[in-house]
Amino acid sequence: MADFLSDAEFDQYRKLIYDESGITFSATNRAILESRLKERLRDKQMDKLGDYYALLMRDKEELKLMLDSVTTNLTRFFRNQPHFDALVNFVIPEVLKIKKQRGDAKIRVWSAGCSTGEEPYTLAMIFKDKLPSPYTVEILASDISLKSLMVGKAGFYPENRIAGIPDNYLGRFFDKSNNGYQVKDELMKMIRFDYHNLKNDSGARNIDILFCRNVLIYFDEAAQKAVIDRFWDAMSPKSFLFIGHSESLFGMKTGFEFLKTDWACLYQKNT
Repeated sequence: MADFLSDAEFDQYRKLIYDESGITFSATNRAILESRLKERLRDKQMDKLGDYYALLMRDKEELKLMLDSVTTNLTRFFRNQPHFDALVNFVIPEVLKIKKQRGDAKIRVWSAGCSTGEEPYTLAMIFKDKLPSPYTVEILASDISLKSLMVGKAGFYPENRIAGIPDNYLGRFFDKSNNGYQVKDELMKMIRFDYHNLKNDSGARNIDILFCRNVLIYFDEAAQKAVIDRFWDAMSPKSFLFIGHSESLFGMKTGFEFLKTDWACLYQKNT
């Protein structure tokens, strides 16, 4: 392993990854970077890391693929149930009150770092089930991994991936096939999957509810602050932000207000 990636090359690649995505590689996860780079070199039938780096400098598509390969995509349906309990019991009722005051019937949701789609589909099921007429929802689902987005767009999940979905939702929103489950069209139409690097402005505005869970942990403090500031710009007044249960904005200079509900903790853009 050490022979494959020298200290100088490690520094070169982790600087590139940080500059392009904000993702930080430390000495403790060096082995992950080494194994992913080996895969990319095999795929491109190349032997030298220097040649591959030169390719990345001139080929933006390969750069995207490399960033895709070094991200970890761990997710599942209804991951961290208390967040969804807070959504149903606190956030949705609050958003509906705000929408009624504004005379706006559309709720805009963003699942940032959506991986293979389990989170946005979970959100779509909840809104389809709980949202009263005449309110509608549109869900933006974004990720830096093109491979993961393709899985989400396809909406097909093998048997071992559907754990956590309540039986009534599974029967209502999925079609069973021989080797897995296909999300029904009515749910798929609610979600727009889109490639997005959180290092950049997404262009999204007036977002009412934003989920970005277990993504900030891959960034250093400066990159975290930049992402949170961009979220602030994207969100509407009195909107709600969910981050991972092991993540926190504590100590960060931000306008978000910490909220502790009976179900889970979250943040509000309380302007």
